Amino acid sequence: MQPKSVSLIVTTYNWPKALELVLLSVKAQSILPNQVIIADDGSKQETRKLIEHYQQSFPVPLIHSWQEDLGFRASRSRNLAIAKNYSDYIIMIDGDMVLHRHFIRDHKRIAKPSHFVQGRRVILTQQLTGKLFENKNINVPFLSSNVKNKLNAICCPSLSTALSPLLTKKSHQSIRSCNLAAWHKDIMQINGFNEDFIGWGREDSEFVVRLLNNNIVRQDLRFGGVAYHLYHNENSRNNLNDNDQRLELAIKNQVCYCEHGLSQHLATINQCSEVTHD
Repeated sequence: MQPKSVSLIVTTYNWPKALELVLLSVKAQSILPNQVIIADDGSKQETRKLIEHYQQSFPVPLIHSWQEDLGFRASRSRNLAIAKNYSDYIIMIDGDMVLHRHFIRDHKRIAKPSHFVQGRRVILTQQLTGKLFENKNINVPFLSSNVKNKLNAICCPSLSTALSPLLTKKSHQSIRSCNLAAWHKDIMQINGFNEDFIGWGREDSEFVVRLLNNNIVRQDLRFGGVAYHLYHNENSRNNLNDNDQRLELAIKNQVCYCEHGLSQHLATINQCSEVTHD
């Protein structure tokens, strides 16, 4: 059963030129999402102005969800964006992932109830990333020596349809929220991302652990849902040890729900809605 509506959530932080390539690739989709929400972790005015510019002509609603810059708070940023969602299916990408033109189509095609989908990424070199920025180009040459792990760049619907149902597993290993999709009701069931995770790392793995503990099946998307990862320096790992410990506790205790998650933002939005309608 394909979802009736799909929202694309794009995380970003102070990299507007990368975000622009992402938005251009969204506009070029063969099947558009119903809604795009930018989960902004405190970017400055340049990012806001870019989004406002694209909002004027974007083919679907383009929503800017912003929070104050108090350090790396990806979990809270994603939860704020999810709280603004009105679709029954959510695809999450990072703001440095340029999408193949059939990205949304491929995700919609393999979506199944009680499943979430882990997509893959194609890694681009610094040289090719620079050329894409220079020309505002979203067409990545498959045969280029600057495209790594080329197998991930193959888009073949027949292979994807045949193989993806076989690639189910109960594992949080190799989880990356830069290309991850789940049903909105399943995200609600686990209360979204755990905002106790501060700094880079493991918030996406712990999110998936709770999905798995709620009997939501992992399905890996191969030969479809292609996304090209723009080159950048790695984020700081200063909080990784603490986040690793939180992840291990979630695994050990078979956690199904986080207390410090999505629900608090839903309550705030509902209150605002009630005030608006009075």
